[in-house]
Amino acid sequence: MKSTSRIALLNLAVALIAAGISGEIWRVSRVAAQNKFGQPKTVIHLVIYKWKDGISDADKQKALDSIKDMAGKVPGVKNIWLKPVRTQPRDYSGVFAIEFASLEAAADYAEHPAHEAWSKSWQTIRETSISEQVTNP
Repeated sequence: MKSTSRIALLNLAVALIAAGISGEIWRVSRVAAQNKFGQPKTVIHLVIYKWKDGISDADKQKALDSIKDMAGKVPGVKNIWLKPVRTQPRDYSGVFAIEFASLEAAADYAEHPAHEAWSKSWQTIRETSISEQVTNP
């Protein structure tokens, strides 16, 4: 076999091996990149709201800030989200979410004096809202 043929055959073998290795690396990296997620037992309370007409930006900000204040007083609140990236349905003004440590904490929140006081104030400036809660089995 001529040396040029040997070199061509060697190059082909190297290319096939490299393709096999890169294919294996791609498969392994694809498997490694798969999402890892859990199913926590926390409760997410999601509220989609629409402001009443004529509410100033300052009053809107004050209302959102009051969610932080209220959440700091209610046991079992783990996290809050106040700045929506996108709101659906689009004709609503915004969204906020509160994460509770458990179903019991979410139930206690509904009757907590800090929530009740906040809710009275909130209802005076929002036109409407939709509230949902979700957890895992």
